[in-house]
Amino acid sequence: MRRIVVSAFVSLDGVMQAPGGPEEDTSGGFRHGGWTVKLFDEALGASVGEIFATPFDLLLGRKTYDIFAAHWPRLASETPPAGIDEGEVSLARIFDGATKHVATHRPETLTWRNSEALGRDVVARLRQLKERKGPVLLVQGSSDLIQTLLADDLIDEFRLFIFPLVLGKGKRLFGEGTVPGAFRLVESTTSPTGVLVATYQRAGAVQTGSFALDTPTDAGA
Repeated sequence: MRRIVVSAFVSLDGVMQAPGGPEEDTSGGFRHGGWTVKLFDEALGASVGEIFATPFDLLLGRKTYDIFAAHWPRLASETPPAGIDEGEVSLARIFDGATKHVATHRPETLTWRNSEALGRDVVARLRQLKERKGPVLLVQGSSDLIQTLLADDLIDEFRLFIFPLVLGKGKRLFGEGTVPGAFRLVESTTSPTGVLVATYQRAGAVQTGSFALDTPTDAGA
């Protein structure tokens, strides 16, 4: 059975909007685009690279797909733009070759190669994909799609990069429709700039209890 894995940059208050640049996503008046850049270091880059070191298909919402499709194919060409880091070119070619499963109402406009629309019933299609053999379904960005995945309890693993800052407002990783569930921490590390890198895997239902002490019975009452 295939797993759905969400990899996301998040602030301490759970915002994941526009981590990579000021113009990435300004919807809702968001003014802090690019909030990860000054805290990104070599160690953090290595942790990100580990995510792409094993086979995967990409699972994307339409907005993230359009951002990726405008950027990565240029870098994946035989003659990438001058001055681009070799590691970024390598990642671009991995993305270019991966199958892209996209939640979209406009399937005819998916022009990036190896792109497939999830169809009208995204949840049903994802359940079908999970039942088949194949690589991990890796979610990048795609905050709106993540809310659908959370509401239908489809996420098997989170790989979170938790940055030591708060943003106040913006699109959050966990919305109000999230289905309650337990996760277990399977791996964690911290970058020199204080970014917590943590992997959580699904661990069943939420278990509850109480710290309240039992009130002793008064035998003479």
